[in-house]
Amino acid sequence: MVGKDTIVSKEGEKNKVIGKVVMPIGKEQILSANELLNKYKEGKKHLEGRIIENEQWWKLKQWEYIDKQNKQQIKPTSAWLFNCIISKHADAMDAFPEPNILPREPNDQEEAKRLSSILPVVFAQNSFESTYSKAWWDKSKSGTGVYGVFWDSNKLNGLGDISIKSVDILNLFWEPGISDIQESQNMFYANLMDIKVIENMYPITKGKLKTDSGALSQYVYDDNVSTVNKCLVVDWYYKKWDNTKRKSILHYVKYVGDMVLISTENEPDKYPNGLYMHGQYPFIFDVLYPYEGTPAGLGFIDVCKDSQKYIDLLDQAVLTNALAGAMPRWWTSENSGVNESDYLDFTKPFVKATSVNENLIRPIESYPLPGIYYSVLQGKIDELKETSGNRDVNNGGSPSGVTAASAIAALQEQSGKLSRDMIKATYDAYEKVSLMSIELIREFYTMPRQFRIVGNTGQQEFVSYSNSNIAPQYQGMIGGVDTGYRVPLFDIEVVAQKENLYTKTAYNEFALQLYQNGFFNPDNTTQALAALEIMDFKGKDKVTAGIKQNGELQAMLQQWQQLAITLAQTAAPEMVEGLSQSAMSMAGVNMSAAAQSADVKKAEGTEDTRVQNARQQAQERTKPR
Repeated sequence: MVGKDTIVSKEGEKNKVIGKVVMPIGKEQILSANELLNKYKEGKKHLEGRIIENEQWWKLKQWEYIDKQNKQQIKPTSAWLFNCIISKHADAMDAFPEPNILPREPNDQEEAKRLSSILPVVFAQNSFESTYSKAWWDKSKSGTGVYGVFWDSNKLNGLGDISIKSVDILNLFWEPGISDIQESQNMFYANLMDIKVIENMYPITKGKLKTDSGALSQYVYDDNVSTVNKCLVVDWYYKKWDNTKRKSILHYVKYVGDMVLISTENEPDKYPNGLYMHGQYPFIFDVLYPYEGTPAGLGFIDVCKDSQKYIDLLDQAVLTNALAGAMPRWWTSENSGVNESDYLDFTKPFVKATSVNENLIRPIESYPLPGIYYSVLQGKIDELKETSGNRDVNNGGSPSGVTAASAIAALQEQSGKLSRDMIKATYDAYEKVSLMSIELIREFYTMPRQFRIVGNTGQQEFVSYSNSNIAPQYQGMIGGVDTGYRVPLFDIEVVAQKENLYTKTAYNEFALQLYQNGFFNPDNTTQALAALEIMDFKGKDKVTAGIKQNGELQAMLQQWQQLAITLAQTAAPEMVEGLSQSAMSMAGVNMSAAAQSADVKKAEGTEDTRVQNARQQAQERTKPR
């Protein structure tokens, strides 16, 4: 037994019954696992109810929770909270991440460059942009997006490759009370599958499965989603300490009912290192607003739905009052003798009545709401904007009375700090996804694979890659001591891959500034390289390489010119003067170009520095730093 909830047999335990070896994971262990799964379900019940309710709010069906008895006919559904979520999602997609692999040792620099080119291709093959988008919708709505990083042995015609998916948190179960998912002794991923599909994949289950439609919590679907003839398939992950290897081993069991379909512990020869060598659960949680006692978090709907509720209630009151005033109504007695249908038909010029008297039908007076109620409604709208950080400036607007460009840019900068904070948390999750993917490459890329990458020159290149340089490397014996294995380790620097229009414009302006300051003048190579050493911007390596190349070509040209003049003095003295003038003329052109660049800079540098700085800050307002 490992931990209070772990239900696995002791390592190496083998009992013989009628000449057969009892496997570590069998029917008894599966029944115990189901008991533990039910315990985890009960601990997650409140979270599941909150997530399902939030999905209804997202679908603008909040009146099912505001007015459960459906007393009022007027039920306005304003989308202020909806607009907040789509705005934050747009910020996240503008800052779509890309990994930059950094080595921890000098000998691994080339391998880090290869991984920096290959890992984005692996992500693209998994349609990671869609996965990232789905996780951000989940994160914004209910506070938690979940990534799953698996090794799929069926990919590439059986060669296998990495599979990255967005995981529905309703299907995941963990130990109640923990904050880090890796601290849970067990994890379960459950999914309903069609019985016929299961029987085709695993013939041993044929005729033994029963419908289990109520095993999982379900969203409230608009369509009629049937769970008939579906059975619960469970992926059970658990960690077990290995005294020999001195580390925790991740084991995996897939079962349905009480039948084991796959078990890593039952096949030690096939899985000598457990499911994965990295020993981590293949699930990464990206949390919006964390709170203690759970790896999940709170979303915008959890924080702001109370404000949205009272916005809709006030809208309901205002609209009810407006309709009461816009639609005339009358008092009439039962014996008034007035033909009411003719009275309400404005196409009839005559209305019959037994007598004509102004007291027979009297209009019902309506009273407009005082202005204070409209102010309260606007106050709740402003409260939602402030709470969610979705102020007008985030969507291109500006507060009343603010007209200066620098002031608007400063407001945009301040309003974007919440988006930067949320995206930075997503980058942390993306870093874990990248590191886990590298570990799967280290373990399973035993055969070379072909990748189409973008090389340093910007051209497409086709490269072959395997794990030969990042797999554990035996160091041999030194002084009679076994030094063991060296494992190349890497760090991940996450940068924004996609740039919005403002950011691209800023990069273009920066490139022009480098040109105007003479950075690309070969005569200024030493000064330019010294300045670049303390600068940090996207594409710095390419700029530095280009400046170095220009300087080297200039130096080579000067050497060849000097050599030509020296040879001409001996072999052809009449050419010396012409060569000297040509060399001096070229030097004069370079000096003239530098002076012209300085003049252009002086002529164009008329914009106020404060405005320039404010604009630059606004352009970067949602990109993590």
